[in-house]
Amino acid sequence: MSGDSSLPRHVAIIMDGNGRWAKQRGLSRIDGHRAGAKNVRKVARAFADHGIKYLTLFAFSTENWGRPQEEVTGLLHLLSHSIDEETQRFHQANIKLVHIGKPDRLPLELRRKIKSATELTKDNTGMTLCLAFDYGSRSEIVDAVRCIKEGNVSPEGISETIFSSYLDTADIPDPDLLIRTGGEFRLSNFLLWQVAYSELYFTPVSWPDFNEKEIEKALLDYEQRQRRFGNL
Repeated sequence: MSGDSSLPRHVAIIMDGNGRWAKQRGLSRIDGHRAGAKNVRKVARAFADHGIKYLTLFAFSTENWGRPQEEVTGLLHLLSHSIDEETQRFHQANIKLVHIGKPDRLPLELRRKIKSATELTKDNTGMTLCLAFDYGSRSEIVDAVRCIKEGNVSPEGISETIFSSYLDTADIPDPDLLIRTGGEFRLSNFLLWQVAYSELYFTPVSWPDFNEKEIEKALLDYEQRQRRFGNL
C-alpha cells in the first residue's frame, strides 16, 4: 500500500495499554512500558514502509508526572535508553526525529540527548517521527495564547493559520488518522486543536501487541472513510 494516495499523510497514536498488558502476564507496569518502548521501532518502520510521512506517538503526558515516582523514573529512563539505542537506527533509515512537549521539566542529560537526536536527524527526508513527551494539548494551547499576546499580534491579525503557527506542531500537518490502542475511548488531552477533523480509530489491542497486522487493519479502515470536512 506504499504511496497510495488514499492513505493518511499523518498518523498520530495514543500508545495505551502497557500496564494492562503487563498485569495480564504477571509482570510489573514498567515491564509493560519496556515492551511498549521496544515496539516503537517496529511500528515506526512499518508505517514508513507504507509511505506514511508523519507519525506522532504520545509517550508521556503532562498529567503522567502524577503517577508513582518509581514509574515516572522508569519512564524517563526508558526514553533515555531508547534514544541511545534507536537514534542511529532511525538516522540510517532516513527518519527525522522531532520532540513536542515541554523540555524544561526533563532531566538535563535527557534534554541533551533529545536535542542531539533531533539535530542529527533534522535533514532526513523520509518519515518524520514526532515523540510527544511531557506533552499536554491544553498547556500547548495556553502557551500559544501567551506567545501571541507577548508578540503583540492584533486581534484582527489572529486566524486559525496564525494560531496553528504558535503550536508545537507548527511545521507538521494535522493528523489524518488518530489511533488509540488499549481499549479506551478518549483523547486524553492529545492534539486537541490538531485532530479537529481527524478520523478516529480505537482498538482493544494493547500497544505492545500493536503489530503489522493491526496497522493494516487501521489503514484499511481509514481507506473506507469518507472525509467531508463539514461539506456534503
